[in-house]
Amino acid sequence: MQDKIKKIVLAYSGGLDTSVILKWLVETYKCEVITFSADLGQEEELDYIEEKARKTGAAKVYIDDLKETFVKDYVFPAFRANAIYEGQYLLGTSLARPLIAKRQMEIAKIEGADAVSHGATGKGNDQVRFELTYLVHDPNIRIVAPWREWDLGSRTLLMEYAEKHGIPVPTTQAKPYSSDRNLLHISYEGGMLEDPWIAPPEDMFTLSVSPRNAPDESEIIEMTFVRGNPVSINGKNLSPAALLKELNRLGGKHGIGRVDLVENRFVGMKSRGVYETPGGTILRAAHMAVESITMDREVMHLRDSLIPRYAELVYNGFWFSPEMKLLQGMVDDTQEYVSGLVRLELYKGNCAILGRKSDESIYSHDFATFEKDRVYSQKDAEGFIRLNALRLRIQSLKNRAFV
Repeated sequence: MQDKIKKIVLAYSGGLDTSVILKWLVETYKCEVITFSADLGQEEELDYIEEKARKTGAAKVYIDDLKETFVKDYVFPAFRANAIYEGQYLLGTSLARPLIAKRQMEIAKIEGADAVSHGATGKGNDQVRFELTYLVHDPNIRIVAPWREWDLGSRTLLMEYAEKHGIPVPTTQAKPYSSDRNLLHISYEGGMLEDPWIAPPEDMFTLSVSPRNAPDESEIIEMTFVRGNPVSINGKNLSPAALLKELNRLGGKHGIGRVDLVENRFVGMKSRGVYETPGGTILRAAHMAVESITMDREVMHLRDSLIPRYAELVYNGFWFSPEMKLLQGMVDDTQEYVSGLVRLELYKGNCAILGRKSDESIYSHDFATFEKDRVYSQKDAEGFIRLNALRLRIQSLKNRAFV
C-alpha cells in the first residue's frame, strides 16, 4: 500500500477542469495543493488566476512567464522541421505540454512534492503528453489523474460541481466548448463541436476575423531568417515571443490560420478540433520559401520524408525521447544555410509568397533560364533520361505489364 500523498503540484489553467480539480484534490486527498500556471501568451486568461486559485484552496501559487522559452525552444525547433500533423494541425497544444510538465516537475522538486496532477481527460492526448514528461524527469513520481479516478464523468457534471462550490469557470451552457490558448494558437473542442457536421459559431473565434470580414486591401510584409529561425519583420528585429505575437496580429487581422480538423488521437479515437494559428501559418509558409532557394534537393526531400514522423512524435507526447533528440539534431543540421529574406502578401485568409532572396541561394538563373546560356548542355539530358529508363526498358523487353 502506498503512503499517503502529502503535497501535490497541479498544472492549473483556471479553466473548468482544473478549477474543479483543485477543489477536488483538496477534498479527496486532504493535502497541500500547489498550483502552477505557465504564462505562454494566454493574456487575459491569466488575470486574477492567483486570487482564484487561493480562493479555491491552493496553498501556494506559481505563475511563471515562459513565453520566450516556449517560442525559442519549442515552437521554432518544430517550425525548422516544417512540422504539421495530418496535413493541417500546427501542434500548438502539443508543443506546450512538455514545457509545462517540465517546469511543473521542477517546482515539485523545489517544493518537495511527492505527486503531480493535471486536468487532462482519460480520452485525450494531453494525459500522455503530461505523464510521459513527468516520468522522464522523475521515474518514481506519483501521478494523480482525476479524470481517471472521480465520478464526475462529464463536462456537465463539472459545471454542476463548480456551481455547487461557488467556483467561477469560463465554460457555460451557452458556450459549452473548452479552449486552450498560447502564443502559437488557440484550440476549441467539446460542446457543439463534437458534431463534425456543425460549423463552429463565428463568435467563438478569438485571434482572427473571418476572412470575409478581413480588410479589402492586402498587406505586404517581409521576414528575415537566420539558420532557419525568423529574426525580423519588416526590418525590425524582435525576440522570438514578440515576433510570433506580431505575426499573430497580422495574420488575425487578415483572417489567416483557421483550421477545422477531425484528427486521429494517439489513444485511438477520432476527435474534432477547431484551431486558430495565424502567426504560425505565416511563419511556416515563409520558412519554406527560404528553404526553396537555399536547401539542397536531396537534403530537403529526406527531411520532408521525416515530417510526418516528427509531427507524430510531438503530437503523441514524445518531445523528451531519444528518437526526438536524434531527429531534431538532423533537422537542425539541414538549416545551416536557411537564411534570407521573404516577401509575403496577406489577404482574406491567404498568405502568398511574392519573393525570396538569400546570400546562401543555390538558385542559379544561368542554369534555370529558358534563354540561351553557356553553362548547361541540353544534350546531357538524353543520357540522363536513357539511364533512368534502362530498368523500365528491360522490364518491357521481358513483357512485364505495369501500364
